[in-house]
Amino acid sequence: MTTRNLSAGQTTIAAQATATGNGAIAIIRLSGPMAHQLLGLLFSPTRADFTDFVPWRLHYGTLHDGTGRRLDEVLCVYMPGPKSYTGEDCAEIHCHGGQLIVSSILQALFAAGAVPARRGEFSYRAFLNGRMDLSQAEAVAEMIAAPGRQALDQSLRRLDGELARRVGQVRTSLENVRVQMSLAVDFPEDEVEILGREDFLVRVQAAQKALNELLTGFARASVLQNGAKVVLAGSVNAGKSSLMNALLGRNRALVTDVPGTTRDFLEESVLFEDLPVRLVDTAGVRESTDFVEAQGIARSREQIAAAQCLVLVVDGAALGEEGWTAPVCPDPVVRDLLQTENDTPRVVLWNKVDCYRPDPSFGAAPAWCTQTNHVVSCLCVSAQTGENLDLACSRIRSAILDPLPEQEADVAPNDRQAAALHKASRALDALVRDIEAGQLYDLLSVHLDTCCSHLDDVIGVGTAQDVLNRVFESFCIGK
Repeated sequence: MTTRNLSAGQTTIAAQATATGNGAIAIIRLSGPMAHQLLGLLFSPTRADFTDFVPWRLHYGTLHDGTGRRLDEVLCVYMPGPKSYTGEDCAEIHCHGGQLIVSSILQALFAAGAVPARRGEFSYRAFLNGRMDLSQAEAVAEMIAAPGRQALDQSLRRLDGELARRVGQVRTSLENVRVQMSLAVDFPEDEVEILGREDFLVRVQAAQKALNELLTGFARASVLQNGAKVVLAGSVNAGKSSLMNALLGRNRALVTDVPGTTRDFLEESVLFEDLPVRLVDTAGVRESTDFVEAQGIARSREQIAAAQCLVLVVDGAALGEEGWTAPVCPDPVVRDLLQTENDTPRVVLWNKVDCYRPDPSFGAAPAWCTQTNHVVSCLCVSAQTGENLDLACSRIRSAILDPLPEQEADVAPNDRQAAALHKASRALDALVRDIEAGQLYDLLSVHLDTCCSHLDDVIGVGTAQDVLNRVFESFCIGK
């Protein structure tokens, strides 16, 4: 991992800010003390009355390298610090989007004194220069990677500084408590107003409540940002691969009439409305003496154990009326997965309804489907005709999201921030226990220090350099 230099602002960095690959337009970004000088060195304006770059205004002209060779017709803008993205002098070059053009311009900038930007270095400089806290910097990367509308909305709220404000309020309240504790320790015999234990406990519990509100929506926000693993499981030839292809809208899995065609699991990403899903097609579970198939089945069981939602696919054509009306599921694989004791939600899909459609008088679901609390939905579908597949996606999405509480706060933390908030909350739990046990104030302050340290990690105050490196190395170059 690259070690970042806290004095990095002494150099001027450059990088392509738009996605790589040929396109209509590309943007090259510069930040550092030479930004204005580099533009002036390479840019030739079209206007005869041009004297210097007017900040925040696009200027049209041509760009040349150090030998005078023409590189492209461009638009350039100069943005002086500190009111720029990084807080430093910045500039952007808007050029044509061919990669040869972009590469030529970057090479000219490097030859003139700029250095290549590392991953996330523009945002890192913005963080160092106080333009954003760590939670806002992370929100920048999360906005770019947001797979759905709700995940994007969460990132935008963190970018606005809402999470930092809420964490800061909790930290300020605990700092006030610490001041009162210090008075009690340093001036025990003086007539100084100090915080009584009951008031102390009330304030700490209020801080606990505020942290718990922030953490309430974490699980839901994490799934919306990072996705959920949905595993198609069942017996051989139930139509799992056909369903995989139908849900993806393309032929990803090999489908044949030969039972056991899928011998290893396949994983593909897809959106169920705004929920990113890692859809896994598994080998049909059965006893097999074939070494390769047995290995695939073992891997399938591992995927099933790691699933956040199990989609149990049954062969409706093979089970027929007897299978639908049976008191116990006649498919031994599905029966075993229905009886497995864990909290993974199950959605049962009665596949091949185009071959056998249960009589409506039999009920909305087989009796064996309703005998376990883990089955949240049962639906008749057809991978062949596409019948009810949109509804199946909606049911699977609900099976994953409905158990997860909606957030009480306006914003939810990401995985790293939630880990720090959980540690802060545990420190307050320990503090409450010691208050109730009558511990001395000077001993209680250790828990307060620990809690405040973890709150600082959320927004990047005093955060260890290795943590900062991990955060910003996850960014793309140019951001």
